[in-house]
Amino acid sequence: MKNTILKIHPDDNAIVALVDLKAGDSPVFESESFEIKENIAAKHKFAAVDLAEDAPVYMYGVLVGKTTSAIKKGHRLTTTNLKHAASSYSVGERNTHWNKPDFSKWKGLTFNGYHRHDGSVGTANYWIVVPMVFCENRNLEVMREALVNQLGYGRNNNYQQQAKSLIDLYKTGASVEEILQMEIGQQEDNPQAERLFTNVDGVKFLTHAMGCGGTRDDSQALCALLAGYITHPNVAGATVLSLGCQHAQVSMLQAEIKKRTPDFKKPLFILDQQKTGTEAELLSHAIKQTFVGLVEANKCKREPAPLSKLCIGLECGGSDGFSGISANPAIGYTSDLLVALGGTVILSEFPELCGVEQNLSDRCVDNSIAERFSLLMQAYSNSAEAVGSGFDMNPSPGNIKDGLITDAIKSAGAAKKGGTSPITDVLDYPEKVTRSGLNLLCTPGNDVESTSAEVAAGANIVLFTTGLGTPTGNPIAPVVKIATNTQLFNRMHDIMDIDTGSIITGDETIEQAGARILDYVIKVASGEITVATVRHGQDDFIPWKRGVSL
Repeated sequence: MKNTILKIHPDDNAIVALVDLKAGDSPVFESESFEIKENIAAKHKFAAVDLAEDAPVYMYGVLVGKTTSAIKKGHRLTTTNLKHAASSYSVGERNTHWNKPDFSKWKGLTFNGYHRHDGSVGTANYWIVVPMVFCENRNLEVMREALVNQLGYGRNNNYQQQAKSLIDLYKTGASVEEILQMEIGQQEDNPQAERLFTNVDGVKFLTHAMGCGGTRDDSQALCALLAGYITHPNVAGATVLSLGCQHAQVSMLQAEIKKRTPDFKKPLFILDQQKTGTEAELLSHAIKQTFVGLVEANKCKREPAPLSKLCIGLECGGSDGFSGISANPAIGYTSDLLVALGGTVILSEFPELCGVEQNLSDRCVDNSIAERFSLLMQAYSNSAEAVGSGFDMNPSPGNIKDGLITDAIKSAGAAKKGGTSPITDVLDYPEKVTRSGLNLLCTPGNDVESTSAEVAAGANIVLFTTGLGTPTGNPIAPVVKIATNTQLFNRMHDIMDIDTGSIITGDETIEQAGARILDYVIKVASGEITVATVRHGQDDFIPWKRGVSL
């Protein structure tokens, strides 16, 4: 460990503890010594100078809060002495100059992906089954039971054998105490059935709780989101089940598909239960048509594609006090590399951009894009306040416990995922990316809602940073889990893919970690690495019911 504390920006008056500090310690950063006045846990912050009541507090060079009482130098910043505050912003002059990173190492490299008729390239090849309304969820579950294991896509599951061992013990008359004390050894995985369609990665079922009973705007947004998945480069084709009478009509879905891909040519089977008749007839048709679609999907094989065909979503969840100084800036550098190579990245979670709006606005390539960003941020903030919430209520209990005590602190670190490149476009939910480069997408901070939207917008891989550990995945796009600290990576190694704790210890630079992540992404995109979320079948999908969540 080269440093025990970190002052992120020269203008900061809040300093991060990289290790647990005790009262009386005198850590040094860049020849300046700080006497610690109380115990401060790693990831938390302390005052670099004496702060009066209502004094501004800065991290990352931006305003992240104001003191609610006087704080002496060396004392910890907490929820009781610091409140959320962020600088105001306006559409000002453009500041789109950036120093492109050296991307010569990757120039001319390719990944092996699935080429689609519209020119996009997938990193995977899935068939999806989609309900127009929650009433069809049960029928999707019946189809899942009928198809997944039979086609060889079932997960290896040793927990069934563990449950059987408990049942057998109970049948012998064992007490509850004996059952709890019994050690069940690690069972060997059952061998996975051979896949019938070797070029198809799976059949995914996008169940949800929407489509009727809400506002018409909700149904329109749902249709647009589903269209984003049907037209996605990682999807070979789709089966759609409709009840018939719901708000989310098939005609709306078809219009949204045409909007995204005017010359749509993928196999698409749409079944209306109220027109078809019995459940047996509906499911029989759906299963047969899906099987025929899989035969066609299996004809597509991986072929080389330029890295410019990659579209990466940037997400964080279960963030900690190290997120903004390790994993987030690391994938920010990865983002800059990909943009320099002609690729596309998507930064979302608008509640977690609070406090850095001016920097992002200034980076927009023209005033109209900056103005749209400002309007979307303000409208979202107003809608949250209208229901008794606000961006200041975004940090979760886990975030706060690990040092992210105001939304502005969390946001300043979260925005690092977007790197430093100019912002080429700003999208409202659930729009699709049409311009390469860095795109901002309006979504909530909710992990699954945001990831679901990024994929619908076109992300064919998602980089997901976490400091506390979260299993969030996606049905059709690999979600790469990046740990902010080595302790988390070791403790939850089964759901983590990459460790960036080396940045905290000083054994690796942000740039080195970002380059390492890009190399990993290329292997994932080519199907050479199967990430943890895919291995575990972590198929999270939640449409955003607008205005409800942060």
